[in-house]
Amino acid sequence: MKYISTRGQSPAQSFSEILLGGLAPDGGLYLPETYPHFSADDLTQMRGMNYRELAFAVLSRFATDIPAADLKAIIDKTYTAEVYCNVRDGENAEDITPLHTLEPNLHLLCLSNGPTIAFKDMAMQLLGNLFEYVLAKAGQGINILGATSGDTGSSAEYAMRGKHGVNVFMLSPHGKMSRFQTAQMFSLQDENIFNIAVKGVFDDCQDIVKAVSNDHAFKAAHKIGAVNSINWGRVAAQIVYYFKGYFAATDSNDQQVSFAVPSGNFGNVCAGHIARMMGLPIKHLLVATNENDVLDEFFRTGVYRPRGSANTYHTSSPSMDISKASNFERFVFDLVGRDGDKVRGLWNEVDNGGAFDLNADGVFAQVPAFGFQSGVSSHTHRMQTIRQTFETYGVMIDTHTADGLKVALEQREAGVPMLVLETALPAKFEDSIREALGRDPVRPASMNDLESLPQRFEVMGADADAIKQFIVAKTA
Repeated sequence: MKYISTRGQSPAQSFSEILLGGLAPDGGLYLPETYPHFSADDLTQMRGMNYRELAFAVLSRFATDIPAADLKAIIDKTYTAEVYCNVRDGENAEDITPLHTLEPNLHLLCLSNGPTIAFKDMAMQLLGNLFEYVLAKAGQGINILGATSGDTGSSAEYAMRGKHGVNVFMLSPHGKMSRFQTAQMFSLQDENIFNIAVKGVFDDCQDIVKAVSNDHAFKAAHKIGAVNSINWGRVAAQIVYYFKGYFAATDSNDQQVSFAVPSGNFGNVCAGHIARMMGLPIKHLLVATNENDVLDEFFRTGVYRPRGSANTYHTSSPSMDISKASNFERFVFDLVGRDGDKVRGLWNEVDNGGAFDLNADGVFAQVPAFGFQSGVSSHTHRMQTIRQTFETYGVMIDTHTADGLKVALEQREAGVPMLVLETALPAKFEDSIREALGRDPVRPASMNDLESLPQRFEVMGADADAIKQFIVAKTA
């Protein structure tokens, strides 16, 4: 399996060659040359598999340059009940991603049982083990540069802490994460972890990562790698739980399901798009946004119009406070027939602060064939959904999952199982839970005193050159 850039001007490379790097040299994102396809017989064989077996069945189609025995060992080391132990009462940690049924044909796919109680752990724990394996084989080190709006950072740091040959430089918007999210990251004292609080919003952090990654001389000299959702390894790992959820919610491969996905950077729902392209019987992928509704605007109108920092709202679902959805480029590449020249032209407009409209040449008319729908949730909707879910089902959900459930309830269809992807446990957003329910969420015991721990971080301006200088100084 070889990987190509969405912008069409980078050579095809193997899974291991693109794993560490993030962006392609031409500024695009990597995708497989073709998507592997699972037949009806394949799906029948996969239906009885546990999570580790499913992960191997899916990922072995993508990581074809890693010996099967080595890949299986990495997967078996990653997806264990000991790692994904933060389950709700009555759920089995060995399921890794338990399906929690709210009512017939309405489910939560629980993805937040990992060490940082966010869905990002599902891919990041695997990525940490893959990085260690690939780096050991190559006899080299790496400096990971990432940006987070809340959950990616802690998941990356917990996956990479103490890893030999790995340093992590994580950018986050100063003062714009929840206290819990901030403490999860900033309380880490590992010498290979560096937290940088950027004066700005998430998009400023993401722009810095892209600017550094596009400085090819600096990237090569300082071995810069990426773990943000632009990293193909993360997207590939997330594909697995769509298969797991499908099999848990259905009895036969003749059935279709729909997924509602809280969406910021489009990585989570992009994995669902690829699962659907691989043959998983998905009817609809519902893109659920918060007040930062750039993606909803596109799926309603065909116009993709990212907003500047000043017009990106700080909301009670902060991990979705994003207006430039990096992984959206992967979907548009498929939407325009994998025309790298076309994508390069569209993102030239975006990278220069503009927008694009896919109505004129009829491209937008093709969107329904990919199963996408969308919807918006606001703070009021989140509070109402959290209250109603607790009162009706006795289940406490976080604010991002509430965005997904709100859109799911509006758009679900009779007879079609609807799976809402749970993105975090409510303990991460205590202020919002207290506002909605008048009570505190239960925390895992290991996290009870998180905010009282000493914190270690640097506050810096939104300046790519200053970030480069910081990396050089810390790795000299």
